[in-house]
Amino acid sequence: LRNFCKCTRTTMKIVRGPTSSVIEYTLQPLLLLTAFSFWYFNQQSLIAYPLIVLGVQLVLGFIEYQLPARPDWLLPAKQKIGLILLVIAIFIYSGSIAAPFYAITLDPMLSNMRSLFGIDVWPHHWPMIGQVILAFFLSELIWYWFHRAEHRWSLVWRLSGHGAHHSFKNLSALNFGANHPLEYFVLLVPSAIVELLFGAGAAIGGAAILLVTQASIVHSNIPTNSKGIGWLLTTNRYHIHHHSLVIEESNTNYGCAVILWDRLFGTFSDNNTIETGIGPSEPNMWNKLLIPLKEPSDSQISP
Repeated sequence: LRNFCKCTRTTMKIVRGPTSSVIEYTLQPLLLLTAFSFWYFNQQSLIAYPLIVLGVQLVLGFIEYQLPARPDWLLPAKQKIGLILLVIAIFIYSGSIAAPFYAITLDPMLSNMRSLFGIDVWPHHWPMIGQVILAFFLSELIWYWFHRAEHRWSLVWRLSGHGAHHSFKNLSALNFGANHPLEYFVLLVPSAIVELLFGAGAAIGGAAILLVTQASIVHSNIPTNSKGIGWLLTTNRYHIHHHSLVIEESNTNYGCAVILWDRLFGTFSDNNTIETGIGPSEPNMWNKLLIPLKEPSDSQISP
């Protein structure tokens, strides 16, 4: 596989061959369909979730290496391994600390609210695929407003550690999980609300798979096409623009998986992205962890 790229500070031109053109137009829908199908036929298997995440990352990682949209974003092996270990550590933390914390606090509160107010609106009579799509779009609507608040108010930005996620200069599919540990307490809330307050039940599992697959795709360093699918779903062109070093560009495209909400609420933008990150340099790992307490002095996108 070969891909010839001519990159300048203002534009990126990709000379496409037959293979890259097929990937550009079909990768996102096919990967979403494959991930959902695997979950649908293995809904009772807990191992299905990590297998899907691993499979998605392997596919995207291989294509990033063979057909990078920005060859200069390819990480040296040492940095790549470091990023992999970081994501694994954060997921272990999420499963062992953040999730149990919400099981003790948020779960009872939302369940009690549902019982108290007699909320019984979830369409359990729908086919499962319809319930999953509804849960997917509803979760993203809730996340849109959480995410927009992180970029709107300095206190929310700092307390969530969202700047750590934006601090990476070179993005890849692995960046879907490279968030500050504090932010996982925010990331879990939308799905918890849909599952416990609205009673989505099993459908939230399928929605979670779509959300994670989308998050991986939209951070990937792969040339994909935004036409058609980009009316409803976020593409990596749109989300990389959200990671822009320019604050006016970073304050757009808040939907990590669904771009529809940005289109409806006036925060959508479709432009080339020159540079990503929070400043001219990327903070080291220690300074990323300290972002809730101390914003880097050269940060340009914090509210």
